[in-house]
Amino acid sequence: MKNREVAKLLYDIAEILEIQNVEFKPRAYRRAAQGIETFPNDIEELYKENKLRTIPGIGEGIETKIKEYLDTGKSSYLDELRKDLPRGLVDLLQIEGIGPKKAMELYKNLKITSIESLAQAAEKGEIRKLKGFSEKSERNIIEAIKFYRSSQESVLLGYILPIAKTLETKLSKLDGVQKINLAGSIRRKKETIRDIDIVIASNKAAEIMNSFIKLPEVSKIIAKGTTKSSVLLSEGIQVDLRVVELYSYGSALQYFTGSKEHNIKLRELAIQKDFKLSEYGLFDRKSDKKLMGQNEEDIYNQLGLDYIEPELRENRGEIEAASKKQLPQLITLKDVKGDLHVHTNWSEGVHTIQEMAETARLLGREYIAICDHSKGIPIAHGLSEERILEQIKEIEKINRDFDDFTILPGIEANIDSKGNLDISNSVLKELDIVVASIHSGFKQDETQITNRILTAIHNDHVTIIGHPTGRLLNKREPYHVNLPKVFQAASDQKVLLEINAYPDRLDLSDIDCFKARDYHVRFSLGSDAHSKENLRYMELGVFIARRGWLEKKDIINTVNRKDVVKKLKI
Repeated sequence: MKNREVAKLLYDIAEILEIQNVEFKPRAYRRAAQGIETFPNDIEELYKENKLRTIPGIGEGIETKIKEYLDTGKSSYLDELRKDLPRGLVDLLQIEGIGPKKAMELYKNLKITSIESLAQAAEKGEIRKLKGFSEKSERNIIEAIKFYRSSQESVLLGYILPIAKTLETKLSKLDGVQKINLAGSIRRKKETIRDIDIVIASNKAAEIMNSFIKLPEVSKIIAKGTTKSSVLLSEGIQVDLRVVELYSYGSALQYFTGSKEHNIKLRELAIQKDFKLSEYGLFDRKSDKKLMGQNEEDIYNQLGLDYIEPELRENRGEIEAASKKQLPQLITLKDVKGDLHVHTNWSEGVHTIQEMAETARLLGREYIAICDHSKGIPIAHGLSEERILEQIKEIEKINRDFDDFTILPGIEANIDSKGNLDISNSVLKELDIVVASIHSGFKQDETQITNRILTAIHNDHVTIIGHPTGRLLNKREPYHVNLPKVFQAASDQKVLLEINAYPDRLDLSDIDCFKARDYHVRFSLGSDAHSKENLRYMELGVFIARRGWLEKKDIINTVNRKDVVKKLKI
């Protein structure tokens, strides 16, 4: 899959156009890049079928550039744009707080054309001397560079999972494969992944390894052995494959799935019970006799534990809970009845209300909430109060065509610098859902950010606090916020906290969900879909909820469509 390569091409074009102060076009290229980056299918297959325009944001002009790149591996348009641009300048835009204007300012005054030279200038105190910069912004740049460098070592779950599933499917069809499963952090559904681990049960290891290293997706063979091989995919992702005998499959899968801390604690428990646990099986310590190893469930049960779901294997108390039969009954995707954060082409989305509703219905949802941006976000074509009222009428009209599905009118209102919303209460009261979110002022201190959110929580019309920490995975750290205060206020006011399922948000995080449980907070799941394809992101939100130990009762979306509005108004 070359989805990420093509997306990067379009992102690069957008960023250069921004540096050149070109209007409108950057947004179009960025939207197309985002559509490709998050599209579940292989873009090369779509090209062969002449279906590139089925991806959100791709029109005739962008389609031509994608075709050229897929045919030749190059883009004449990008090459032309780069001619008059200092080499490396685009890289500066990867650093939070550095936009096109600041990048040019840094180049003109300090000849900075790389992240390395940016870091050196910041460490020397040279940036604070420039107009538009300060000592504080220089410190922020240093921190942003550190964050950027650390984030380059991992890939977002939402982007790597389709690749991993494709590999798993291909390998499952090889002769001799008895069982196969993803393992490691991708099986635990961590939000970012360093590499893909796969475990196969087979008595034909050599043949499987030969086929594995010859897959068309493989760009480099890192190591090839009889039971383990490692390769690098064309996307730059490492894949480690292990082949074991069937009688050791369960123990190998358990060993290569759990976090290091989980596995250490499990082995310590085994020792306490006179067992020895390894990737090869569970053994009696005295006789060294192998007791079991084919099934994970048997291993956990033999150690006196209930089966621990992969998402919980992080040593956060799951082993103690499993020993007391107190593990949570984790939410599943089937439990989710609706999606409470969806955008349409009324603001910055791609598809119509009707199209979003029909796709959600096909995915098994009973309802969706249309939460387009409000007027405080002009770059997202936010809706004025008049447009919101028009949209409500449009939703009422479309709802008349459904007898088994409901569209809920809502809004994603902007929380301003003082915590106020940018829509009047008279309009807010006409909506079933009000998602209140922060979209600016991320550098305010903890007290300011926290007070903004608390003020919004105490607004009687607010239903949900959207993406509560404002983070963008691998791009932007969470803003400084006192989450315990937010959790308590949300619980007291019966305001829901969102688990935003968009791949680069996944906000609240699993750890924050886990902590919020102590405050009896309730949650909502929202795909934050900007196209009908994005509606599938809901499963990513479910993964986060599961890693946060959340159950069906903790999440409002598990309520059926006939009762959801009543429950939201409580």
